[in-house]
Amino acid sequence: MTWAVPATTEPTARPATIARGRTADPPWVRPALLALLVGTALLYLVGLSGSGWANSFYSAAVQAGSTSWKAFFYGSSDAANSITVDKPPASLWLMALSVRIFGLHSWSILAPQAVEGVAAVGVLYATVRRWFSPGAALLSGAVLALTPVATLMFRFNNPDALLVLVLVLSAYAMVRAMETASTRWLVLAAACIGCGFLTKMLQAFLVVPAFALVYLIAAPVPWWRRVRQLLVAGLALVVSAGWWVAVVELVPARDRPYIGGSQHNSVLDLIFGYNGFGRITGNETGSVGGGGGPGGGWGQTGWSRLFGAEMGGQISWLLPAALAFFVVLLWLGRRAPRTDRVRAAVLLWGGWLLVTGVVFSFMQGIIHPYYTVALAPAIAALVGMGAGELWRLHRNPSAMLVLGGITAGSAVWSYILLDRSPQWNPWLRVGVLVAGISAAFLLVFSSWVGRRFAVAVASLALVAVLAGPTAYSIQTATTAHTGAIPSAGPAVTNAGFGGGPGGFGQGGRGGVGGGFGPGGFGPGGTSQNGTGQNGGGLNGTNQNGTTQNGIGQNGTGQNGTGQGGTGQGGSASGQAPSTGSQTPQGGGFPGRGGMGGLLDSSAPSAALLKALKQNAHSYTWVAATIGANNAAGYQLATQLSVMPIGGFNGTDPSPTLAQFEKYVEEGKIHYFIASGGMGMGGNGGNGTSAAITSWVTSHYTAQTIGGVTVYDLTKAAS
Repeated sequence: MTWAVPATTEPTARPATIARGRTADPPWVRPALLALLVGTALLYLVGLSGSGWANSFYSAAVQAGSTSWKAFFYGSSDAANSITVDKPPASLWLMALSVRIFGLHSWSILAPQAVEGVAAVGVLYATVRRWFSPGAALLSGAVLALTPVATLMFRFNNPDALLVLVLVLSAYAMVRAMETASTRWLVLAAACIGCGFLTKMLQAFLVVPAFALVYLIAAPVPWWRRVRQLLVAGLALVVSAGWWVAVVELVPARDRPYIGGSQHNSVLDLIFGYNGFGRITGNETGSVGGGGGPGGGWGQTGWSRLFGAEMGGQISWLLPAALAFFVVLLWLGRRAPRTDRVRAAVLLWGGWLLVTGVVFSFMQGIIHPYYTVALAPAIAALVGMGAGELWRLHRNPSAMLVLGGITAGSAVWSYILLDRSPQWNPWLRVGVLVAGISAAFLLVFSSWVGRRFAVAVASLALVAVLAGPTAYSIQTATTAHTGAIPSAGPAVTNAGFGGGPGGFGQGGRGGVGGGFGPGGFGPGGTSQNGTGQNGGGLNGTNQNGTTQNGIGQNGTGQNGTGQGGTGQGGSASGQAPSTGSQTPQGGGFPGRGGMGGLLDSSAPSAALLKALKQNAHSYTWVAATIGANNAAGYQLATQLSVMPIGGFNGTDPSPTLAQFEKYVEEGKIHYFIASGGMGMGGNGGNGTSAAITSWVTSHYTAQTIGGVTVYDLTKAAS
C-alpha cells in the first residue's frame, strides 16, 4: 500500500489561525503548554543551589563582573582584570546582572540558566507549532526538556545554556522569515546566531549551512532575491558576532585584560585556534593534553561516538528516532512543491542535527559530553514533527507500521542505555522494553481500531520512549554537580559500542576511564571511574604524583586527603560518588581545606581566609596562584581579586615573569599560594607559570596557613 502524500503545505495553504497556533487550538492545548513550562521550571529550578558554585571558573568571573563593569565587558576572571575566561562573555553578562540585583550566591548565578532552559522549551514549542500540530509542538518541547544533558546544562553555569536558547530563537526567526520571505526576520535569525558566537564562538556557526540552504530552497521569492537577502543576513551575522571582537582587538593590550585561552593575547587567536579549528584538528596550543592524530587525546572519533558509553546517555536516547523521522519525512515530501513547509522544517532541523553531529563525532580536539546539548533542540523538533506527521496519517497502515518500528527501536535503544548502569533501577529497563515493544505492536494495528484506543496506544508509546531520559533527568536534577566537566545521569560501565579510549568526563563515566591521552587524565580513580589508558587519572598516581606538600594534587584523590587537609569533598578517593558529582558542604564550596585543580576550585580554610582579607584594601590582588580554578575558590570566598596565573589551564603566558616581578615590586600582590603541580607550564604552555613559581620559591619564604603553603610577597627571604 502506498502512502498518501500530505496535503500541500505552501505558505498560503494552511489557515492563518493554525499558523498563529492560538485561536484554532483545541481547549486542551494551552493547559498542556502551561503544564509543560511549569514542569520544566520545576525540573530545572528545584534544589538548584545544591551544586554550590557549580563551575567555579565561571562563577568567579561572574563575581568579578558584578563588581567591575570593565570585568563585566571583557569577561575577566578577576575584578582587577588580569585575564579573561577562555570564552566570550555573553553568558556571563546575564549571570553578572543577576548577581548585581540579588547578591552573590549560588541561586543568583544558576537561576538565569534555568530560566534560559524554560525559555528554550517555550520557543521550540512556538517554532514547531507554527507549521505543525499542537501535539507535535508539545512533544518537541517535552523531548528537549527531558533530555538529560539539557537538564544538566540548564542547571549549570557553563555557556551552553545561553547558546542553546539563542540558536532556538534563530530557528524561530528562520521559520518566520520563510513564511513571507521577510528580510527583517532573516536578519534577526542571523543576529541571534551572532549572539551565539559571543557565547561560544565558532560552535554557533554550525547551524549556518543548514539555515542558508533551507532559505535558498524554500523561501517563496525568486532566486536572486533570496541570494540578496542572505547576503544582507550575512552582514548582520558579521556585525552581531564581530562588534565585541573589534572592540577588544582595537583596545591596546595595556588597557585591557589578557585574552585567556590565547597564546598571543588576541581574540582572533582564540577564535581560530583554541576555540576554533584547533577543536577540529586537535592542534590546540595551551590545551591540557589535547593532541592530534586519530582520536587525539579526547576519545575515539567516528560515527559511533555519540552513541558510546560516554555520550550515549547524555543525548542519544531519541537520536536514532530523529534520524529515522528525518528520512521518512523527506521521503513523504519528495514530490512536494519547492516551498513546502514540512520539507523546509525537516531540512532546517535535520541540517542542524547532521552538521553538528558530524563535527562532534569526528573532531579531534577538546570535546566534553555536555557539548552534545547543542543537538537536543534538533532531535526534539524532528521527533515531534515526525511523530505528529505520521500520527496525522494514523489511518494509513504503512504509516503506523513505520511509527511502530521507530517506537520499538527507541525502546530497545533505551534498554541498552539503561543496561549500562546495571545497578541503577534495574526494573526500569525491563519496563521500558516491555512497554515499548507492546506499544509498537499495537500501533501497527491501531489504524483498524477506534480513536480512543489508538490514543491510548500512542500514550503508552510516549511513556515507553520518554521513561529512560526522564529518569536520567530526574537523577541529574537531584544530584549536585560541580567542577569543569559535569555529566548527566548515573555512572555507567564500559558497555556498548563507541566507548573507546580517552575522553575527559567524570572519571571515565561512560567507560572511557578518564583517559586523557596516554598517561590518563580523567577526574577519577578506579572502579567505574576507570584508571585511564596508562595511569591513575587526574587524582591517581599518574598526573599528580608527589607534590610539594602531599600526594597528588589534593592527596590520593580530588576528594581525598591532600595539601589542604581533607581535600575538596571529604575522604573518598576519586573525584566523586558513583554519579560523578560532588555534594557541596555549604557556603558554595565542595568541602574544606585543600587546593583546587583543573576540575574544581580551591576550598580555603578560615585561617587562610583571615590572612587573605587582612589589609586587603592595600593590594590589587590579595593573592596569586597557578590556574583559574585554584584562584576561583579563594576569590569566591573572599570576594576579592585573586590573580589566576596562566588562566584556566595554567598554560597561558600571563602574566610574564617580568610583569609578575613588577607587580610584586609595586606591592600589588600580597600572597602567592603554592599550586599542587597543575598548570606548571607544561601541556603546551610556554613555562611562564613554572618560571613564576620558581622565582617565588627562590626569593620568598614558605609558610603554612590552614594547611596550605603560601608565600608573603611583601616579605622577601633574607
